[in-house]
Amino acid sequence: MRRWYCQEKDSIVGKHLYSFTLSEERMTAAAVSHIKKFTKQNFFFLVGGMIIYVVDIGVDFWVASRYFCQGQYSWSILILCFRGISSIITQIFSYEWFKNDWEGTDTGKQKLVFLVHLFHCGIFIRYWFALKYGCQVAFKQTSNRGASEVDPSNCIEKKAIDAMTDINMLRVFKTFLETTPQLFLQIYILMEHGKTNFYQYAAIMMSFCGISLTMVDYQISLRKSLPDKDEFHVLSKFTYLFYKLLTITSWILSISLITLLSVRISVILLIFLWIGGFTWTLKQHTTFCKSKKMEYLYRTVVGIILIFSFFNIKGRRTKVCISIYYATHTVMTLGILFIYMFWKPSLMKGICFTIISILTILSLVLGIIFLVVYYSHFHPSTYCRPQAYSDEVDGVAGQKVRVKTGRFHNFLMQ
Repeated sequence: MRRWYCQEKDSIVGKHLYSFTLSEERMTAAAVSHIKKFTKQNFFFLVGGMIIYVVDIGVDFWVASRYFCQGQYSWSILILCFRGISSIITQIFSYEWFKNDWEGTDTGKQKLVFLVHLFHCGIFIRYWFALKYGCQVAFKQTSNRGASEVDPSNCIEKKAIDAMTDINMLRVFKTFLETTPQLFLQIYILMEHGKTNFYQYAAIMMSFCGISLTMVDYQISLRKSLPDKDEFHVLSKFTYLFYKLLTITSWILSISLITLLSVRISVILLIFLWIGGFTWTLKQHTTFCKSKKMEYLYRTVVGIILIFSFFNIKGRRTKVCISIYYATHTVMTLGILFIYMFWKPSLMKGICFTIISILTILSLVLGIIFLVVYYSHFHPSTYCRPQAYSDEVDGVAGQKVRVKTGRFHNFLMQ
């Protein structure tokens, strides 16, 4: 379903979300013209993302070592566990995608890729492909302006967009499996002990940067993969960024407060939320992966993502679902603050409850405001809309595109 090459008979346009085929025998140039451009800005975003990825690894091990040296073994182990589990899962998905892409190719090549993923370096292969194709396209666009829409340069451009989308999809997994839980852990540690160190601030800042860049980069890839949608402009980027960041921050502060009250209650709450997200994912009958085992792993990951933020996994209108989701989070957040306000446990003496409660409510309110603005004005609300083209060979005007959906059509849509 996912291919990184152009064929006259079976070409995929807008990979990951929509696959358009004009006829069984041939593909016209009109379909290819819908491929979005890979720009120099996209290339530099990829370079920056790779640098942040490497720095994030270094910061994680640095923070874990600092906690270990201070005798805080549990915090050190948790940070390394988040890192390890996230890396294992992303490597599994990355390798499966490579197997699907290279199905029928040299087995020696697949074995080499397996070894690279075994040593948790699969993401760097993907960055290599993305930067290789992206450099060829972004810095040679002016020389190819007069080229045909179906020439090899367009295939390379599609490869660059596909590789970038793969990376950003894996980063979405990493963000909610590692970065967001680590942010929750660091905030909880600050609340519990009240002592701050430079490495704690560094970890928190890296978590916020990781979440922010991942959300924006993924949305950029999504827009480029949708042939009938505009590019992700500056205003929509910031609206979407603040919507995600503020709602996630508010929820993390709320979970941190309930964890201060009782770790057991917090764990039960998170498990309950995961069960709810996993059950909802099952009812959506997702078909993201080829094998059942990978599909259940995918649904498990989506269940974890839904603990912290809402995602539309079927590309359908979800006004009711998203309203219920954030209404539930609002009620739970207010309920947690209500418990602290009237229970007044002794734990609140060590932290400034007023400041935290104000930040929690303010983040929630502003996040919902940005959510409403984004979904009202900037959200690509119509998916998989067939378009009409003219067959240049036969001259049949208005020939309808037959929509061929791949597994990425059922990935996380915003």
